[in-house]
Amino acid sequence: MNSKAKWSAQICVVGLCALALKAHYSIASPDQLRWILSPTTWLVELLSGRSFSFESHAGYMSSDHCFLIAASCAGVNFMIASFLMLSLRVVLASRSQSISWRFLPLTAVAAYTSTIVANTVRICIALEMQKAAVHSELLDGGELHRLEGIVVYFAFLLMLFFATEQKRTRGLAARLRQFSFPLGIYYITTLLLPVMNGAYRRRVSFWEHSLFVMLVPVVLGVLVLAFYAAVEYVKEQHQTRAKTKVRSGREQAIQSTSQ
Repeated sequence: MNSKAKWSAQICVVGLCALALKAHYSIASPDQLRWILSPTTWLVELLSGRSFSFESHAGYMSSDHCFLIAASCAGVNFMIASFLMLSLRVVLASRSQSISWRFLPLTAVAAYTSTIVANTVRICIALEMQKAAVHSELLDGGELHRLEGIVVYFAFLLMLFFATEQKRTRGLAARLRQFSFPLGIYYITTLLLPVMNGAYRRRVSFWEHSLFVMLVPVVLGVLVLAFYAAVEYVKEQHQTRAKTKVRSGREQAIQSTSQ
């Protein structure tokens, strides 16, 4: 198999793996998702001090029966997005050369691990919000929970993207181009794939969720890009002052020598 055919095959396999996982998640019960719910719940118990017990066909119920870690809390959509982002990044960066198939299990393990961490953080925040009875005049409880989930998942997707960045880029335009990649992956996972499996037939609930999914990551991304721009501006100002100081020191040294 030549490198071009291998590259095309790897792209197809990555896509098929994502579709297979999405298909499994769309019909899986909590019993079938214990491979990701169980380690997530263990970490939540460790960090929150709360205890949970598994109830068949329901999920992990807290001891006070006030919080359920159900199938919808598994974070599989985030795992799919992480896997697609990491895998496609490797494959697309290697178009001119042949790469080993080892990247598939490696990126799968990275996506699985990051999903458990992100999901644990999201659930722990949700538990604290429930404990503090956080509410909003603009959003009801379900919308607030949805907003928290989108913010946490997309923030972790961005952190995973920048943490695995091999070549550091500078400049707002370059960062904006980079940001479009994880954003596109997130939209594919949370909007395109659900449309493909018929989730849009739920009408109001799906389109309401889609509005949150479309707007929240953009706002979060703008904040991240603004932060990077501010950091780069401070660095440039610091470097400019340092160069000015060095130049001034040299001029003084030259004047002292000439005298």
